[in-house]
Amino acid sequence: MTLKSILRSTTYTALVCATATLASMSISNAEDAANGVPVLSAEEVSRANQIYFERCAGCHGVLRKGATGKPLTTDITREHGFEYLRDFITYGSPGGMPNWGTSGEMSAEDIELMAKYVMTEPAAPPEFGMDKIKASWKVIVPVDQRPTKKMNDLDIENLFSVTLRDSGEIALIDGDSKEIVTIINTGYAVHISRISASGRYLFVIGRDAKVDLIDLWMEMPGKVAEVKVGSEARSVETSKYKGWEDKYAIAGAYWPPQYVIMDGETLEPKKVVSTRGMTYDTQEYHPEPRVASIVASHYAPEFIVTVKETGKILMVNYEDLDALKVTTIDAERFLHDGGFDSTGRYFIVAANARNKVAIVDTKDSQLEAIVETGGTTPHPGRGANFVHPTYGPVWATSHLGDEIVSLIGTDPEGHPDQAWKVVQMLEGQGGGSLFIKTHPTSKHLYVDTPLNPDIETSTSVAVFKIDEMTQEEPEYTVLPIAEWAGLTEGPRRIVQGEFNKAGDEIWFSVWNGLDQESAIVVVDDKTLKLKKVIKDKRLVTPTGKFNVYNTQYDVY
Repeated sequence: MTLKSILRSTTYTALVCATATLASMSISNAEDAANGVPVLSAEEVSRANQIYFERCAGCHGVLRKGATGKPLTTDITREHGFEYLRDFITYGSPGGMPNWGTSGEMSAEDIELMAKYVMTEPAAPPEFGMDKIKASWKVIVPVDQRPTKKMNDLDIENLFSVTLRDSGEIALIDGDSKEIVTIINTGYAVHISRISASGRYLFVIGRDAKVDLIDLWMEMPGKVAEVKVGSEARSVETSKYKGWEDKYAIAGAYWPPQYVIMDGETLEPKKVVSTRGMTYDTQEYHPEPRVASIVASHYAPEFIVTVKETGKILMVNYEDLDALKVTTIDAERFLHDGGFDSTGRYFIVAANARNKVAIVDTKDSQLEAIVETGGTTPHPGRGANFVHPTYGPVWATSHLGDEIVSLIGTDPEGHPDQAWKVVQMLEGQGGGSLFIKTHPTSKHLYVDTPLNPDIETSTSVAVFKIDEMTQEEPEYTVLPIAEWAGLTEGPRRIVQGEFNKAGDEIWFSVWNGLDQESAIVVVDDKTLKLKKVIKDKRLVTPTGKFNVYNTQYDVY
């Protein structure tokens, strides 16, 4: 991590400060040392805390209780022991654990440190209430000083917001010229980009819970406001219901577990709500129920907020923030990524550690179904919608834990016998898939596998032809994306395909190490041939890409 990105990451500072107690405890705990538990210096704890935040907390949790990743509580880690933990971190697994050592992304010294670190007790970071949220809020360009009309010649609808993970930036790339328009400083490791209902404002949120508001109408698009909603976060969204366009924004935090509703044009924090509470099934208290994905309903003035550890889906009505109405739907634990079906009515979200997806009817505000996906650890991103030649409209997810790609029927009126059932399971390249992609104009389904420990698998994508899914075992074509990029060093993980507005090309990130060359590879969707390689020294660790039009209108 560069000095520049460290300084930007206020979460890193907060987490280091929060472990002062842990450091003192570890240094002085002679009993632990006598029992073989590693004793770390304050400097080692600080270093390990930084690595854990950057690489581990998203899957394993700040308190290490697990969700997408396995729990790393000390009763488990101490039972496994140092050597097992060191080797597991080094080599990874087909179940989605990255091979941090063999990929070259972590040194042997750091891996040994992390194996020791997870054998010590975790310390909770400090709370982050409304006083701290308001103190972080900054309006850079007031609303009355912003343009009243679009001031540039950019085709905004075909812009791509590209996460530059480890530099704490995003790149705005023109979808036609494939040139970088500008680089914008943001929070660390932007997780998602979202577009306001009007298409004017771009919202991005970093893992350090920093939300940046970018005005795309400015002569050179740039930040107009920012705020921090916690210490760690993943999700942001804006109001889309008719009459409420651009009125509010919402961001959900991993730590503290809470969501914050903000003014849609200034990010002024209006309401902060904790998600701590009981799990839906055992009804036991959970101290860290993180906010995972959030979407905005098209059928009501509501945000749909998923709470990972408690397995609850919240329908948050924003008509009256002083008398907030929240409908709570019991779904399934360990909720994660998700997206709408092709009609925009049904929200489908993975409960990945339970190998299921939950479907919510956003029109009637009720749970429609819970579906077993048939694979291990579904991780759909927003999923992929297309019309199957036999089963009609379906939504697809791939899996972290195995090669299965599951197709779920989504048309209860036209295809009632197939609705909310797995109608077909395809076999892809293997485990470690993060995202699956298609487009209404495409005849292909793309599946990445960036976390697979096999280098040939993680540096390529599998492509299924939708018309051939009538076959009993449809075959796929492998696209050697990293080879096309001309990169020969580093992990070169291929991640997160994203279509342009027209749907005739798909972009893939070649995600390399911080000090290595990365790239974006553009593929012609009709021919599956290389169309363009985007290289620029400013493209540092590119991961997620979000086309403005497709994101604005939930096209996936």
